[in-house]
Amino acid sequence: MSDDLFLRIIQREIPADIVYENDQVLAFRDIEPQAPVHILVIPKVRIPTVNDLTPEQAGYVSAMFLAAKEVAQQEGIADSGYRLVMNCNEDGGQSVYHIHLHVLGGRALTWPPG
Repeated sequence: MSDDLFLRIIQREIPADIVYENDQVLAFRDIEPQAPVHILVIPKVRIPTVNDLTPEQAGYVSAMFLAAKEVAQQEGIADSGYRLVMNCNEDGGQSVYHIHLHVLGGRALTWPPG
């Protein structure tokens, strides 16, 4: 069993409310939503942080953003607007060390975030 929470979700060892999937990425609802719509988009390979990305993995990042666009359309927030956030390391707010893109929407979002 992997110690990577997100790999365990990909492998269906841990249940998740999956809203989108293709060969490269998986998207599921955050269990502690910060907005009415809060979905995480993850690559199906483990990349711990943005600092660990290699040029060969760039396709996964592109796939994450394209999936975020699809998820926003599915969730009905594409036209009203949404925020995409990716954290890196502890001071950046990263708590799971497998890169992930937050898709947040469903209400007006303020800046800076709380």
